[in-house]
Amino acid sequence: MTTAQIDEATLIEQAKTQPEAFGKLYELYLERVYTYIFYRTGNHYEAEDLTAKVFHRALNHIAQYKNRGVPFSVWLFRIAHNLVVNWYRDHKRQRLVDITKLELSDPQHNPHQIAEQTNERELLQTAIRQLPTERQDLLMLKFVEKLSNVEIGQIMGKSESAIKSLYYRTLVSLKELLTEHENILRDLN
Repeated sequence: MTTAQIDEATLIEQAKTQPEAFGKLYELYLERVYTYIFYRTGNHYEAEDLTAKVFHRALNHIAQYKNRGVPFSVWLFRIAHNLVVNWYRDHKRQRLVDITKLELSDPQHNPHQIAEQTNERELLQTAIRQLPTERQDLLMLKFVEKLSNVEIGQIMGKSESAIKSLYYRTLVSLKELLTEHENILRDLN
């Protein structure tokens, strides 16, 4: 175990009896959980509400938490994943991300480069939103949260090999969608 894992394990054990220790866990993971939920819902208010529910559930169930050799964040993301799935089921809302609030990656580029990057980003986001929810979750956990296949599998309730297979199929589907969108744009011009 690394020092960070030992410190986390100590905090978790303390949180089972001391609310202040849970507060430290909350501070440690709040931004990552909120970011995950925001990207899944596209709505700040819903993300805030669901993030609060994640930590409320975690606090209520911390006594039953068992360290299984993976980071505590995997357990939190599993709770977040389940709440987001339930939110979609209950609300049947379309996932939207406000692309006007995305920051440009490099403000030193000229306006043509910035416009081209923005168009590419919009194209990618459009294609990702057309993927099934499970595949969107996979991409979020892999590229935004930078979790391993094992951790993603634990969050999504799948084996590591199932995640690898899903990842491959997701990339193939995404490539096909991007090609389709590019062809449509080329035909329009």
